[in-house]
Amino acid sequence: MLKPTFLGYGKYSKEILMLNVKEDCRRRVRLEEQQAMDLKSQKVKLNDGHFIPVLGFGTAAPEEVSKSEALEVTKFAIEVGFRHLDCAHVYRNEEQVGQAIRSKIADGTVKREDIFYTSKLWCTFFRPDLVQPALEKSLKDLQLDYVDLYLIHFPVAMKPGEELLPKDENGKMILDSVDLCRTWEALEKCKDAGLTKSIGVSNFNHKQLEKILNKPGLKYKPVCNQVECHPYLNQSKLLDFCKSHDIVLVAYSALGSQRIKGWVNLNHPVLLEDPVLCAIAKKHKQTPALVALRYQIQRGVVVLAKSYNKKRIKENIQVFDFELSPEDMKAIDGINRNIRYSEMLFGVGHPEYPFSEEY
Repeated sequence: MLKPTFLGYGKYSKEILMLNVKEDCRRRVRLEEQQAMDLKSQKVKLNDGHFIPVLGFGTAAPEEVSKSEALEVTKFAIEVGFRHLDCAHVYRNEEQVGQAIRSKIADGTVKREDIFYTSKLWCTFFRPDLVQPALEKSLKDLQLDYVDLYLIHFPVAMKPGEELLPKDENGKMILDSVDLCRTWEALEKCKDAGLTKSIGVSNFNHKQLEKILNKPGLKYKPVCNQVECHPYLNQSKLLDFCKSHDIVLVAYSALGSQRIKGWVNLNHPVLLEDPVLCAIAKKHKQTPALVALRYQIQRGVVVLAKSYNKKRIKENIQVFDFELSPEDMKAIDGINRNIRYSEMLFGVGHPEYPFSEEY
């Protein structure tokens, strides 16, 4: 009687084993991709029940950057995983940013509800009757039905009109007098009308926030206060104040600001060259920029990363790939110098100029 041979079966079992290993690897890669996506969509709950992604893409750019570039980099930012886009009427590129969002919806990369889009009310539209038309103009430029967040951009009212920075014959800014509480009431109406999901403020100090919070008949609290915030201006007192009122702090110029002449004090040191940041970056095999972004996320701050460089845009999304130790966090806390890059000097002299207060 012939004994059965198992040579073929042995070969077959090896093939099955290899297939199983390959499938297991594929499954693991899919799981890792899914986890990476979950990390990238990490969100913070706002006081009105909506959620804001903790990492955002800032779209402001110097005037020499072409509008078509805003379109390209915003599309690229969405492709690499950014879902929170921060823009404003005064950036003069909402048309292109809107186009980028719509093209990524059209090609199936995202749905509208995947994108968290922020716009801002500029200082020349603070009179209550001008607020809704200003938001409607942004929506028309964007060709979107609503924005996710609408902010009062800077608490200094300016003369209404087409000029974004209205000046008199001596080149001095023409300011206006508007009660910010009335402007806020107009924002509340925009929310009720469904033009924006959430409403907040930007560049407000704690006294200006208190003014809104203590307003008789307040319908909605600001969900956030977007301010300059980075290791040289860590805003710890303002952050504590905001946390105590369930207001999210959103950090702009988180990498120390683009050196835009006229908007930024160019005499200040370059944040990303700081030796403490560089040493921590080296330890984690990361860039100083990523360390500065990660610092904010770990202290409960929503952070905006602004870059028109594709390599750096892709790099910035890696902020979820590592963690800073409590010692790292303490060391970064220690380099605070209360250096403000964006002083917005055009508002000096106005009673609502926000940066005269300590926080």
